[in-house]
Amino acid sequence: MNEYMNLTIENIDQEHICCAIGDPKHQKGVDSKKEWIKSKLNDGHVFRKLNARGKIFIEYEPIETAWVPIHGKNYEYIYCLWVAGSFKGKGIAKELLEYAINDSKEKGMSGICTLTSKKKKPFIGEKKFFEHYGFKVVDRIGEYELLALQFDENETPRFHDNARHMKIDCQEFTIYYSNECPYVEYEVNELSNYAKENNIKINFIKIDSLEKAKNAPCILNNWANFYKGEFVSNTILNANSFSKIIN
Repeated sequence: MNEYMNLTIENIDQEHICCAIGDPKHQKGVDSKKEWIKSKLNDGHVFRKLNARGKIFIEYEPIETAWVPIHGKNYEYIYCLWVAGSFKGKGIAKELLEYAINDSKEKGMSGICTLTSKKKKPFIGEKKFFEHYGFKVVDRIGEYELLALQFDENETPRFHDNARHMKIDCQEFTIYYSNECPYVEYEVNELSNYAKENNIKINFIKIDSLEKAKNAPCILNNWANFYKGEFVSNTILNANSFSKIIN
């Protein structure tokens, strides 16, 4: 039988958070992510993981306080559901999702939702997996789709209007990011150094509050790239991938 645990203010400093596990270059990002989780626990943030050394977890919280440009009432929002490596194919993703669904029902929520896409994209859930459990598309922006599993007849969540434009006024390469993901700190630093060394301008905008997250000008889970005012992707970039985009 699989053994799971939820992160709490009492155990989070001693426990790993699955992402970037065992990679010392991302330690600063891990520390920032833990501080972000600590600040969200009172909002009802849940980080549940398999009690094992691996990338096996689900992370969710009420939509009202979730750092995404989505509005709704009495829904849980799943940030991430990740089962990697040798842990795949053992029913762990099913158990994690069922826990979140049952937890939401016990809390009297109206449903649970998450971000997916028509085509597979990094750091976004697989649409078919959620559809298997009854999730349905309730809103979309381009290839990005908001899936929801409804428990009652209350209104379903929707993307904020500000996120639908997927455009900004700034023409420089612009990256929106937040500490929701432990990988971003290292890559922001690497890209900053690369830009300085090559005399390239990159505009970094850190999402560090609920207000900024809700008013983001695009789909945002933890990272978004813009160039010449247009949304490029949600892919977390390093110096090499950035240079390929620019060229």
